Amino acid sequence: MYKKRAPVLSNPTQKTVESKPPAQASFGAFVSRHRKAILMLFDIVVLIICYVLPWVLIQGRISWADSIPMLVSSCFLFVCCVEISFGVFGMYDSLWRYAEIVEFFRLVLAFVVGIAAFFLLSLFIFNERRIPLSVFLLSALFAVSITLYSRLTYRMYRNTRLQKRGRRKRVMVVGAGEAAATLLHEQQRNAESDMSIICVVDDAPEKVGRSMMGAQIMGTTDDIPELTVQCEIDTIVVAIPSLDDENRQRILNQCYKTKCNLRILPDLRQIMTEGGDLSSRIREVRVEDLLGREPVTLSSRSATLLAGRVVMVTGAGGSIGSELCRQIAQYSPRRLIMLDIYENGVYSIQQELLREYGDTVEVRVEIASVRDTKKVNDLFDRLRPDVVFHAAAHKHVPLMEDCPEEAVKNNVCGTFNMATAADKYGTSRFVLVSTDKAVNPTSVMGATKRLCEMIVQAMAQKSKTTFVAVRFGNVLGSNGSVLPLFKEQIAAGGPLTVTHPEIVRYFMTIPEAVSLVLEAGAMGKGGEIFVLDMGQPVPILELAENLIRLAGFIPYEEIDIVFTGLRPGEKLYEELMMDEEGLRQTENNKISIGSPIRLNKNTFFHHIATLKEIAYSNNSENLVQVLMDMVPTFQHESGTVEG
Repeated sequence: MYKKRAPVLSNPTQKTVESKPPAQASFGAFVSRHRKAILMLFDIVVLIICYVLPWVLIQGRISWADSIPMLVSSCFLFVCCVEISFGVFGMYDSLWRYAEIVEFFRLVLAFVVGIAAFFLLSLFIFNERRIPLSVFLLSALFAVSITLYSRLTYRMYRNTRLQKRGRRKRVMVVGAGEAAATLLHEQQRNAESDMSIICVVDDAPEKVGRSMMGAQIMGTTDDIPELTVQCEIDTIVVAIPSLDDENRQRILNQCYKTKCNLRILPDLRQIMTEGGDLSSRIREVRVEDLLGREPVTLSSRSATLLAGRVVMVTGAGGSIGSELCRQIAQYSPRRLIMLDIYENGVYSIQQELLREYGDTVEVRVEIASVRDTKKVNDLFDRLRPDVVFHAAAHKHVPLMEDCPEEAVKNNVCGTFNMATAADKYGTSRFVLVSTDKAVNPTSVMGATKRLCEMIVQAMAQKSKTTFVAVRFGNVLGSNGSVLPLFKEQIAAGGPLTVTHPEIVRYFMTIPEAVSLVLEAGAMGKGGEIFVLDMGQPVPILELAENLIRLAGFIPYEEIDIVFTGLRPGEKLYEELMMDEEGLRQTENNKISIGSPIRLNKNTFFHHIATLKEIAYSNNSENLVQVLMDMVPTFQHESGTVEG
């Protein structure tokens, strides 16, 4: 649906304002300018009425004609005492549309002080004829009641008018803790909020039935589906920032049973770091929330490795490469060299980094292919990078099955070119970005990435350069991954295509993966393969169902899911470590080390040369056989495999 374009203004300095009738606009401006004076005049009229009314009620018991002089003078004193007390207590400095219970207590206190002053002064001034005690009591009662009622009525009128102007969302808050209390408090102060909190749910049975800042705690999270219907809820806000993975998933599953919009508060550490009102931190639930990944805590190693150094990133225009560039730039390298064969992606990240770090970091783009041996050597000779992050690779499993020679040219030959140039020109550290598909590979792509790891380990045996590899699983939202595909299919109305109902994958976010790559790359001593903690494997079918729900649809009813069968080279599950590599923990609990596997480097490099020759002859059949000979764990499958 297209939105109407705003009309073009004939005067370029003219501003677009909300259209109001002239009389309404001028009256509103007058009231805004003279708000204090109008409110004071209103209070004076109310006080006069409240003081005169008791005299009228008791006129049968006193001489009305004789009381006029005292009535006028004492009324003047009454109004002066109360108004002065109002001024002292700052009653005309408050915005009553945002008034809270504290403001109303302050109003009552101002009345008590003002009426007490009036009572004491009247004892001295009107000593010949006393003011009836009933006048004191009734005038005080009338004045307090009417003034409070008028303030409350004004506040209710403002809120009602705002609701009529644009209907507020009827909101259920999940969680009755500090975050929910803060959220309720902010909503009460913000009369122009688009949310109206109707009820709260919490899993603590002792809280159910109680009231929380005016909102009723009506049940537990198990009652969410029923309560959303009963209370006509539009939006559910999960206000438990410290929620653990298991309970988050359980609560979200309850929310998915409704047709409500779903919102969530971010992690408590993010709230504390970024600050701001809690209301402004409410956001849509993302697929990252379903993974429950903990924020990465980095040591100072990355800063030591990168600060003031010349750093090169290959595949810099890709999803991993571009995030590497973003995070590396934060550590103030002397020069950041972004190498890629595809100019569009690397141009975008170049412009982004120039805007952010152009004054502090020299950002340089080199358009080149890692396959080009001479070009790679020329770049290393001319630019002399201190640290290299090699992320350039073909990674699409089915496409590489169709074009195995291209996988070898780019992945194997490209890595060999980069590694030998790093060794030749004195690069201090070379970090290979690898994949879990390199473990016991069943695909050509996985086998080529395993060869890349073996190149790094072989180079580490003879070079002064520190060579390491970092291995991890799928990253959410990376180019060619399942998440963008699912989102496109949802946008098209479905169906979503899943290869197998039991297929599972490891996932982490791109920023988390890159942060751990930097950390692991900095701690390597040479020849290690670092394995990142990917958490629990995620069923792809469950991911597809949750994405449909996050988009506001019902799986299988509004958007279908179909199974297409495993593709050539695809596993039901991935592994992160081969048995012979072993595994030991580092000081970072999200990074483990696989023990280096010793290779006969001369024989290995001879086989690499043979593989390169076959790849450039485009002989696919012989190429796959050589790959199987070079990678003993490579069990090539052209159809369905299970691991």
